[in-house]
Amino acid sequence: MKDIGVGILGFGTVGAGVADLLLRGNGLLATRTGVRPVLRAIADVDLDRDRGVAVDRALLTRDAAAVVDDPRVQVVVELIGGTRIARELTLRALALGKPVVTANKALLAHHGPEIFAAARATGAGVYFEASVAGGIPIIRALRQGLGANRIDRIYGILNGTCNYILTRMEEENAPFDDVLRAAQAAGYAEADPSLDVDGHDTAHKAAILATLACGRPVPLESVRVGGIRQVSNLDLEYARELGYRVKLLAVVHAGEGCADVTVGPCLVPLNQLMGQVRDVFNAVLVKGDAVGDTFYHGRGAGRYPTASAIVGDIADAALRLAVGAPHDDAYAGAPAAPRDAAADPERWYLRLTLTDRPGMLGRAADILGRHGISIASVVQREGAAGPHVPVLFLTHRAAPAAMDAALKDLAALDGAGAAPVCFQIEDLNGKE
Repeated sequence: MKDIGVGILGFGTVGAGVADLLLRGNGLLATRTGVRPVLRAIADVDLDRDRGVAVDRALLTRDAAAVVDDPRVQVVVELIGGTRIARELTLRALALGKPVVTANKALLAHHGPEIFAAARATGAGVYFEASVAGGIPIIRALRQGLGANRIDRIYGILNGTCNYILTRMEEENAPFDDVLRAAQAAGYAEADPSLDVDGHDTAHKAAILATLACGRPVPLESVRVGGIRQVSNLDLEYARELGYRVKLLAVVHAGEGCADVTVGPCLVPLNQLMGQVRDVFNAVLVKGDAVGDTFYHGRGAGRYPTASAIVGDIADAALRLAVGAPHDDAYAGAPAAPRDAAADPERWYLRLTLTDRPGMLGRAADILGRHGISIASVVQREGAAGPHVPVLFLTHRAAPAAMDAALKDLAALDGAGAAPVCFQIEDLNGKE
């Protein structure tokens, strides 16, 4: 039985979970793999706060670099977060030939090619299962289980905060701002929620999934990003009447060496599994050319779901070190080319707020027609209070660029009472 030393950088919620699992579960890992991961050191700026985990004080230090440099530490677990210090320590570990396990999606989304190049130079590995969807083993599925497949599309609910907010809005008929405040009070949303509710956290994760799907690094700046602030209870009501539910969805269209990635609110069918994902849960639907559809569902965050994925990566890295096996390289090759979004037109949900006077509906329809967007149906309810009325258009398939151009003209339309609200409609089965 071979012992492999592990050092943890960051002793927050997830770091404490990793330490706990290692301290009470390394015997199970040893039985399953023949290698025993042994916790050697933990670095954090706060050594006194109670994490609810019994750890020998001799393991604790404020010097993260010393943990990286410690010859007893063979696998480094980066759980600091952010991109500056985490990048520096990750590169330091890789330069020493030590594999790094990380849950840091922002680090990989911003610096993935640099980090994997550093790993390649010394033969070290980077393991990042916990960077996307917490305890769901989607990274391993894409890299190994679906390795024989060309991945056509990936759909993901990847942010538990947003999914929780949308669930509560729908079930309680409460406005976004009220539910956000309640989510912050419950600890589901940060004091500054912009990373989550504006879609950027999901974009980081989507870029990682797209990289695995197309086999090339996908630049974060190529991801089109939208958030959920514009989603109203009226939209949730309309969607349900139409047989849909609104979700913040990452959509990856992959090709050979290219990808088109979007993040934003989408209508997904109520009668499909993706439409039934509630509260803080995450889900990923992958379409492979050989296997067809595979669906993954579970907790996307939290101490032990995330720690579960991290310890799985630690075991993988430790076993490879023990037997001298090479580490995988997920970010090889030149950056992915942008896939032509016009090749993947979408159906659209479009809600306008128009002055209640003759001709307004026709003027809006004329703008859509000028941009080549065909209307499938129109819904206008009677009895709306005030001078403006909501008008709902469902369109046939149209390119995103055409809809973007139409939205600019619709926003400038004389008689528009509010900015247009527009979401993709994703039926998830490739059919109208």
